[in-house]
Amino acid sequence: MTQVDILILSNGPGEVTTWVRPVVRALRQQFGDDRNQVRISVVLSPCSNASGKEAAIALSYPEVDRVQAAEHFWQFLLWGKTIDNWDWRSRGVVVFLGGDQIFPVVIGKKLGYRTVVYAEWEARWHNWIDRFGVMKPEVAARAPHKYAHKFTVVGDLMVEANSHSSLVIGDLSNDKELMTNDIDASTTSHSVGQKTELIGLLPGSKAAKLAQGVPLCLSIAEYVHAKRPQTKFVIPVAPTLDLQTLASFADPQRNSIAEIFGFGGAALIVPEDDRDKALLKTAKGVTVELWQENPAYHLLSQCCICLTTVGANTAELGALGVPMIVLLPTQQLDAMRAWDGLPGLLANLPGVGTPFANTINWLFLRFVRRKGLLAWPNIWAQEEIVPELMGKLQPPEIGEMVVELLAHPEKLADIRAKLRNIRGESGAALKIAQIVCEEMGK
Repeated sequence: MTQVDILILSNGPGEVTTWVRPVVRALRQQFGDDRNQVRISVVLSPCSNASGKEAAIALSYPEVDRVQAAEHFWQFLLWGKTIDNWDWRSRGVVVFLGGDQIFPVVIGKKLGYRTVVYAEWEARWHNWIDRFGVMKPEVAARAPHKYAHKFTVVGDLMVEANSHSSLVIGDLSNDKELMTNDIDASTTSHSVGQKTELIGLLPGSKAAKLAQGVPLCLSIAEYVHAKRPQTKFVIPVAPTLDLQTLASFADPQRNSIAEIFGFGGAALIVPEDDRDKALLKTAKGVTVELWQENPAYHLLSQCCICLTTVGANTAELGALGVPMIVLLPTQQLDAMRAWDGLPGLLANLPGVGTPFANTINWLFLRFVRRKGLLAWPNIWAQEEIVPELMGKLQPPEIGEMVVELLAHPEKLADIRAKLRNIRGESGAALKIAQIVCEEMGK
């Protein structure tokens, strides 16, 4: 094989973890691990949801050879030069996995490479892009007929998360032991014959969501555990979030919003002999493990139910077939600044940001919420498969909903079945790798 470069363009944390990861793995399966023949590079573009750690995450993937961070993107787009002055082989393919679809057009022309775009909902620049791998046939159907030969339906890359669930073997006792047993057995004791019920808490990764999500989720955990002591709780910590920052949102002295939910606080416990066994212990004695391995698909697959904020989490849980309740508390409109695109940028401007955040959230609550489809599984199905709760949420009402679902496992089974029906077939990453292979031959 002639030496080739594969350049992957991506941007935000969701794309890097749920799109780039499976695709680079599939590419190595397709082309082998000889870096002298096939080299994989990742270039990141700016994203309003970025944490600044996306480059480090991408570089941690063993399939990737080199990564350029988002702050150097514009120089590369305009002049074709990376900050480290990378060399480029004469043949290659640009693979678009997040950002603006005009980027592969410009960069592909500069490098003389073929271009492949993964398109979830809309495909653009049909005449300039060589191939499209689309999530659904409807995306291809909207393109002019003369470009039909460029389209291949590959499926949903989010579903690739489901392949990781094969790591699950049996009950939690066969996996990494939950540390709640080690720290305080009294908080997790339950009657003989009662099976442990694991509940995942996903309050988000950005301050705008964590300020409300952490105290709300922990308060719900306290309520549920009081009713069903066989429950255990875990927070899969986002790779962009450190434990101390997460714990600060559980401290009423540092997060005044916690008082709105009647939450008494939680302390971070990090055993000196094993820092991977960190947890939060609430004022009422309920322990919540902080799971730091990433991705946490094998853990999430074992959850009876998850409580999550709106966002990419809902897509991942949907792909895994895990029942969820989607929470969007609105007690603090100004705190809800985690919007995508221009609204998110404006809402975070000094001075202008606060009134704008309040206005846009008020408009959202008044008009957009009527559709009732905010979670990705519900958007895909165009019906409410998983409950979406928006408004001035309080822990007891949500806790009672969780208790009701746990007491009626047939309801959870029905949600799982519906999620499986809409998530589609796996294999999107491999199909994209096959498209890349075909374009290399050209």
